[in-house]
Amino acid sequence: MNKIVSKDYFSANVVKLEVEAPLIARSRRAGHFVIVKVGAKGERIPLTIAGADTVKGTITLVIQAVGNSSKKICSLNVGDEITDLVGPLGQATHVEKVGTVVCAGGGVGVAPLLPIVEAFHEAGNRVIVVLAARTKELVILEDRMRAHSDEVIVMTDDGSYGDKGLITNGIEKVTNREKIDLCVTIGPAIMMKYVSALTKNYHIPTIASLNTIMVDGTGMCGACRITVGGKTRFVCVDGPEFDAHQVDFDEMLMRLGAYKEVEKH
Repeated sequence: MNKIVSKDYFSANVVKLEVEAPLIARSRRAGHFVIVKVGAKGERIPLTIAGADTVKGTITLVIQAVGNSSKKICSLNVGDEITDLVGPLGQATHVEKVGTVVCAGGGVGVAPLLPIVEAFHEAGNRVIVVLAARTKELVILEDRMRAHSDEVIVMTDDGSYGDKGLITNGIEKVTNREKIDLCVTIGPAIMMKYVSALTKNYHIPTIASLNTIMVDGTGMCGACRITVGGKTRFVCVDGPEFDAHQVDFDEMLMRLGAYKEVEKH
């Protein structure tokens, strides 16, 4: 079991947990994720590693309380233990010096974007972060992003903080003034779809992290299969990052909504 050493709230439904996992902390890289299970009969939930401290031997997880299982994880407190924690899993982010990189994150997708921002900045790139949320209270990790990037643009749906508009408006703000060499986006599938459509028009290579569709996390269940460039891929073992312009987002959105009514119940 893995003990929780600290707990903080980003908002009423978004929790940051620092968990003891020394082996994972030492071997994880940007883009990796873990599978978390609470209770002997708990559901397996994939969570991207938002950070790691090799000295303390801990990893950071950010969870949004949505369904029963995520609420159970969020209810844990310091000193409590996670029943099962497996990782690091998936393929790490390919990081190199390419020039100007725009990292676009929406909602809780901002958390797994942080280590990617840090990695591209450390590689010598000019990194511009675009954060998007419905309202000011849901903007997370802004200070950490500013510490590891050259610029942060905040977009809120209601205009309560930063600029009013969608994440695509923030990206266009950058494209109108300078050349972007790469875009990395993480967030709701519908958001990534529109980011991909925008960057495709500007001929900007774009990477999307599709971790929201995963279930098993080890390639056994097949629930995370998607179509990329006309071929079937498994997000958990082939990804979670793919060329966004090759992803069939309409198919992905359809499959994500397949059990919506059951999930509500």
